[in-house]
Order: sequence, then structure tokens, then C-alpha cells
Amino acid sequence: MSSLSKLNVLMCGTGEYTTGWTGSGQSTSDKKIGVVGLTMFDLRRRGKVDSLAMVGVNGSKFPAIRNHLDTNIGQVYKEMDTSFEEFPKGGKVDPEAYKEAINKLPPGSAIIVFTPDSTHYPIAMYAIERKMHVLITKPATQLLSHHIELVEAARKHNVVCFVEHHKRFDPVYSDAKARAQTLGEFNFFSAWMSQPKSQLETFRAWAGKDSDISYYLSSHHIDVCCWILQDKAVPTRVVASAATGIATSEPYNCVPQTEDTITLLVDWQSTSSTKHKGTAVYTASWTAPLKAGVHSAQQWYYMGEKGDINVDQAHRGYDVTVDETGKTWYNPFYMKYSPSETGHFDGQRGYGYISIETFIDAAREVNAGVAKPSDYDGHGYPTIANTVLTTAILHAGRISLDEKRPVNIKKNGEQWVLE
Repeated sequence: MSSLSKLNVLMCGTGEYTTGWTGSGQSTSDKKIGVVGLTMFDLRRRGKVDSLAMVGVNGSKFPAIRNHLDTNIGQVYKEMDTSFEEFPKGGKVDPEAYKEAINKLPPGSAIIVFTPDSTHYPIAMYAIERKMHVLITKPATQLLSHHIELVEAARKHNVVCFVEHHKRFDPVYSDAKARAQTLGEFNFFSAWMSQPKSQLETFRAWAGKDSDISYYLSSHHIDVCCWILQDKAVPTRVVASAATGIATSEPYNCVPQTEDTITLLVDWQSTSSTKHKGTAVYTASWTAPLKAGVHSAQQWYYMGEKGDINVDQAHRGYDVTVDETGKTWYNPFYMKYSPSETGHFDGQRGYGYISIETFIDAAREVNAGVAKPSDYDGHGYPTIANTVLTTAILHAGRISLDEKRPVNIKKNGEQWVLE
């Protein structure tokens, strides 16, 4: 790998996932120092990336963000440089600052998009059309048509485009996926994922306006299910149901249309047997209790013809109890924030880190001419081409809620469409 040239990287979005900093200060979640920025600083230390830049909408946040990163990363881990170029400069407010930031980079650079769901498509398309490799947080897009356009654009411009479905890199999920292949035809899948009501304060700026909890959270397990069933079964029909009343009340006061909990019921059809049909239920909520001891409750159940799989990823047999705060279940398998014995960052084996590093490696390999972007579609990676059905199900769920009807998913020639 060392012969590959270093990558210039632009991080789009300066919030919790990138920096661990939110509008009200340091995040209270398990991502207090973020994921993307920390990973990039470490990949720069390890010689995989070169220049780093960060773009947000409001440039006045950068002094506080820099101070936060220096205090909680630069002064905590050895040899960790937290410097980056900022956009918009001079404390300006500019929703289109990402264009200036992207225009400054040479083709073959990497753009990492962790912004509100409604902005993923325009930012990713702008970058891809300028021959940049793109990593988009989930959900890739909110509209199926937009997702398909990104697939076609990435192909046309010969760049890598991944969706940051880090659950595919969780060793438990990937092992379970392999074992599911031995269980015959698919019959039933059930997934639950929730975050505490405090997230409604973190996301108040966009919750219910620009996106919903199904797009934001269920995208994880819908993608895992689509990944398990790739080439085995296809989704055919989606019916959605929602619970309301908490997010729109005191003290959260989200916009009136905000749902608390969303459930999608999805019919699946086997691709090898007309008689085998399966059902899946995906539920996500951001109104879970505040002191549950986990930031994300997450579990799923898979039943096939010859056996079943039960996964609880919130409680990994590792819990810590503190007088003031009570019991907490930690997940260092995702991001390990405690330093190594030498005082360096020690999270390189976490699946949150590996998910981002895999994209960086893929972009460097394509730049060096040792791989083609399409190669990664065959590896089960969450490429833009491999994740179309995840967006199809999410988009169908939104239509079902808005129009109060079932939505069919069909293949029209080579393209997936909703009816």
C-alpha cells in the first residue's frame, strides 16, 4: 500500500459524526470526539492521506471546533495533528461553501459527506462530476431516482462512490451474513434500532423537516438485510406505519410532522423459487428512554428455511457502572477511543474506522490504476451500485407514510422503480 500516493480529503459537514461538536457544544453521545475527523487525522499520521479540509455552512463555528479537536484529540493522543483548511472562511455563512472547497481540489481527491440527508445528493453529484471519489453517510439519498443518477455518474466519471454503511464491517454482522447463506430460503427478518430522545435536540435543525428516523437509523438494518439477501431475494412491496406525539411536544418541540418511531413492513420474493416469499419488519425510533445505558439499542433476528440468527449489538458483554451516571454498555468494536500503551490513537481495528479506511484505500488504488471502481461492487462493499435497494425500500416507506398506501418495488428493464 505504501507505494500508493496520498489522498487529499475534504470532509463535508462539521457536526457530531465528523468532529464530535454540536450546536450546543461537545456531543453527549458515544461520539464525543467524532469519527470522521479523528479517522482522517490518524490516516494522515499513517501516511495514507495528505491535505485535509473541512466544510460546513457556518464558518463562525470553526474556532470552537478547532479548540475542541485540539483539546480532546491533539492533546490526548501522541503525534496527532488536528489541523485542516476551513470553508467557508472568515466566519461567513454559506450553504454552498462545499462548491468552493471542492473546486480547490484536484481530480482524484476524496470527498466525505456527513451532512443532513437532503443535502447528500447535490454535494455528491457536484463532487463526482469533478472526478472526485465520494463516501456518503447513510442514507445515500432520499429519492431512488437520485441514487440511480449517482450510480450512473460514478460509472461515467470512473470514480469510487461508497455509502458509509459501517455495519457491513462489523465482524458480528459479516459473520452472521455468511452463516445466513447456509440457512436456505429467506423467511423472516425483524430489526429494532433506537436512540434516546436527547438526539432530538442534536438534530432539531433538520428532524422531521429534511428527513426522518427511518432514513436516518433504519437505513443500517435495511442495508444489512439487503446485503444478506443480495442475489437471493428482492423486495416487492412496502407498507409503513408511524408513532407520533413525543418529538413534537415539550421540551423537544420538533416540527409538527416529525414521527417518533417508524416501522416498515416489507415483502420479499425469492429469486430462485416462486413459492418462497419472506417478510421483514424494520423499526427505528429516536424517542427511546434517556438513561438506557446504550446510545443505540440495536438488534435483529433472521429466520431462514433451516435455522435462525439472533444478534444483539447493544450489549456486548462489556458494561461499566459509575456512581454518578449508572451503568453503560460500551462498544469499542465500533470505535476504540482509549489510547494505546504508547499513547497513540488505538482505534484502527474498529469497524467505524475500517469502513472509512476501506474507502480511502479503494480511492488510492483506483488513482494508482491497480483497480477499477467496478471491482468493489463484486466484494460486497457498500458501493453506490450495491445499495440501490436500501434506498428503494426507504423511499417507498416515505411515500407509504405520506400517501397512506402500500408502495410496490419493481424492476423496469435494468432500473428499479417505485409504483
